[in-house]
Amino acid sequence: MGTQGTRTAARSTARSTQTATLAEIAREAGVSAPTVSKVLNGRADVAPATRTRVEELLRAYGYRRRRAEATRSPVIDLVFHELESAWAMEVIRGVENVARDEGLSVVLSESAGRLTPGRTWADQVAARRPHGVILVLSGLDESGRALLTSRSIPFVVMDPAGDPGDDVPSIGATNWHGGLAATRHLVELGHTRIGAISGPSRMMCSRARVDGYRAALETAGLPVDPGLIRPGNFHHDSGYRAGLELLRLPDRPTAVFAGNDLQALGLYEAARELGLRIPEDLSVVGFDDLPVARWVGPPLTTVRQPLTEMAEAAAKLVLELGRAQGASAATRVELATSLVVRSSTGAPPA
Repeated sequence: MGTQGTRTAARSTARSTQTATLAEIAREAGVSAPTVSKVLNGRADVAPATRTRVEELLRAYGYRRRRAEATRSPVIDLVFHELESAWAMEVIRGVENVARDEGLSVVLSESAGRLTPGRTWADQVAARRPHGVILVLSGLDESGRALLTSRSIPFVVMDPAGDPGDDVPSIGATNWHGGLAATRHLVELGHTRIGAISGPSRMMCSRARVDGYRAALETAGLPVDPGLIRPGNFHHDSGYRAGLELLRLPDRPTAVFAGNDLQALGLYEAARELGLRIPEDLSVVGFDDLPVARWVGPPLTTVRQPLTEMAEAAAKLVLELGRAQGASAATRVELATSLVVRSSTGAPPA
């Protein structure tokens, strides 16, 4: 080994107790993350000198792979409950950001609206042997969990539909606080008749947002009128239908909190159809802060859910679990939501 290689190894040894990502090791070795991944996976298409340099750094950082890990495919499996174009793209972007730095690819699949993917999906994942699995608005049944665990394939649930259990790593957002902030904003503007369009009741995030809405009304001393709460499914058409129902009431709400941005856009359409102006006649708040929220007219006041950051956190966690050989305790993380005030909210009509 040359003098430069000795100095590099010495610097790395001093930091061997730190956790290093493949991207960091790649930068120190002067190669790309995919090259480091190739060395880890025993690929032959790496120059001998490069392989030696990367292996020295990996050893210096205490980076070890079990035999099972050495046969893993260089991919992360990302499974959605449903593939929603705008919402899903933010999640995919976050996972891709991490995967790219680690020299990994992302495999997408959809559970066709089921909250737990079927056994066929689990068998396919087990055969692929990915570095990890991220389930979005979904989960695993006992047989699926047992299968992945038996193959040493770590998994993380992002934005879990229900309570994932204390032993399941998960990444979510502060949905209750988001619903509270959205409704409190409308109360502070002077609204007293505030409607809500929920998401599916079977989803924990949806229930939490409506609970936050109720809490804001109760804190302000305003009644919670069940007649002003309409169920939705997080799709544009449910926001439109629920919006028509609410806005046709004899004593209609002057403001509505929609469970997500797509439903808020459906509500926009209902308001236009009935000749109501936003925000002069109706204030609207959404949830998610998708890119489209900034483009619509008027730009939508919404609760920002940090989807890309949540996806990045899920990807980093699932890779950490794999490197720890499953020894890490289950982790439950909630990232903060925040209210983004734009032009769709204002004082109630006189």
